[in-house]
Amino acid sequence: MLLDQPLPALTLAALLLTPVVLAPAAPGPSVPPPSPQDAPGPGVLESDACALCHSNVDTASAMRDADGGWMSPYDLWSGSMMANSTRDPLWRAAVSVEVAAAPAHRVAIESECLRCHAPLAHAVGIDDHGTGSPMHVLECESRQGDLARDGASCTVCHGMLPDGLGTPETFSGHFRLDPARRLFGPHAEPFPGPMLMHTGFTPTRGDHVMESRLCATCHTLETAVHDLEGEPTGATFLEQAPYLEWRNSAFSDEGEVPGTRAASCQDCHLPTSDASGRPLEARIARNPMGFDWPPIGPRAPYGRHLFVGGNTLMLSILRDHAEELGVRAPAGALEAALEATRASLRRAARVELADVRLAGDRLSFAATVENRTGHKLPTGHPTRRAWLRAVVRDAGGAVVFASGATDDAGRILGADGRPLPTEHAGGPVEPHRDVVRSADEVASYRAVPADVDGRPTHVLLRAASWYVDDRLLPAGWRADAPDGPRTAPVGTTDDPDFAAATDRVRYAVALPPGTRGPLTVELDLLYQPLSARWAAELLRWETDATESFRALLETADRTPSVLASARATAGL
Repeated sequence: MLLDQPLPALTLAALLLTPVVLAPAAPGPSVPPPSPQDAPGPGVLESDACALCHSNVDTASAMRDADGGWMSPYDLWSGSMMANSTRDPLWRAAVSVEVAAAPAHRVAIESECLRCHAPLAHAVGIDDHGTGSPMHVLECESRQGDLARDGASCTVCHGMLPDGLGTPETFSGHFRLDPARRLFGPHAEPFPGPMLMHTGFTPTRGDHVMESRLCATCHTLETAVHDLEGEPTGATFLEQAPYLEWRNSAFSDEGEVPGTRAASCQDCHLPTSDASGRPLEARIARNPMGFDWPPIGPRAPYGRHLFVGGNTLMLSILRDHAEELGVRAPAGALEAALEATRASLRRAARVELADVRLAGDRLSFAATVENRTGHKLPTGHPTRRAWLRAVVRDAGGAVVFASGATDDAGRILGADGRPLPTEHAGGPVEPHRDVVRSADEVASYRAVPADVDGRPTHVLLRAASWYVDDRLLPAGWRADAPDGPRTAPVGTTDDPDFAAATDRVRYAVALPPGTRGPLTVELDLLYQPLSARWAAELLRWETDATESFRALLETADRTPSVLASARATAGL
């Protein structure tokens, strides 16, 4: 609902004129400035109103793929992490830890986190009702609470003005909503009547909704650096930078010369083809009575609002604990999001095995990893990590060497079959590996922050720099590019094989005496959206939110995702 303007009793809303379309549209006019005398001031609307025209029903053919499958913006979005950004129990636990580490700055910390996770409520101003905690809004039974729980919703992404997008002034959630209450889509000559009449919003063409700089607002995050006493130092830390990583890659379509693999964020995360790769064409809305609207014909391309990411763990927890976490999406929407996420992960990387040689009881081989995404792999929040699991089996199938194997809790195991010290809270940090010589060594790709004293930290507001950042770089990354210094790897200086898009790791291992060939080498690139080490560090803090998350995590399947695999034999 509009917070400052009640809707008519019927609450009809043909709100989202069109889904975000991903391929470039025909050249068109830029967004015109609002007329000052007609500008009522920015507003936001809950997604339920959008669902009246942008959700699927059995009686309308709108928003269906070639096989008749449902693909409405509302239905697909409802199962995404965007829709559930405030229900995410890991996020809630992480915020509680940051507050526990600097309790005097609760209001600033929670407000900053809510800026992107509850942007509708933040846009109109959050009232903590005297609690001293802006996070109170998430539990508040009020219209503002409803706005907060709506997550990263329709009228934020479609209501952003293009002014300043892609520049530091709009990073960290500092976008501006249109004071004339226009909602932007990529199609010319929108059908404005229903939306304007029933919501007070005007559909308007704005090609910026198809550009990565729109996503940059919340997916470029700088945080204030705090010292070990919890006091701000005045410095900032670039905690998350998928947009800057993309901008310094072969995938960037910004600038005068597009990259060789040019693709926007939307091209990958809101696909314009179905699961079989067929381009989509469909009506973009139905009428509120549940029938097709004659004035709205099929449009192409059509973007599926899946908001595909890499967070299989949280999607599965949201699905399995929907009632407890207040998830409103049907199970089918969460399953669709999970399947799309798994499929996306399977396209994210490639691995190869080469130079496999057996000499007596010594085995050597080389593993090459290729990042096929348009940003670092993994990217975003530093809870995520990838690593290589290398397993060697003898002629009978018995394991004679293993690096990177895990237990049921997703912890990486050493030669003794127990979690490595690097998996425990407070333990050492695994260095970047160019050569792996034993089962106690692992080739990992992750980012670990460092505090003001240069020591590893897992409290993000204490982060002042990177202790190590050997996440795989995207293709086309350049150190001398404008974004090069801010997205540069850390801890890889002595590795000549770590380069844009690829890394090559050599294995040189001693086999048990009497090992019989032929040997089979199995190589997998594994991924966790929440590393076992980061989970252990998070759960050291005893807050209500961490204890709730602990209980959810114990029931979750923490098996790492396999991004890519390769197999080879030796000693034939």
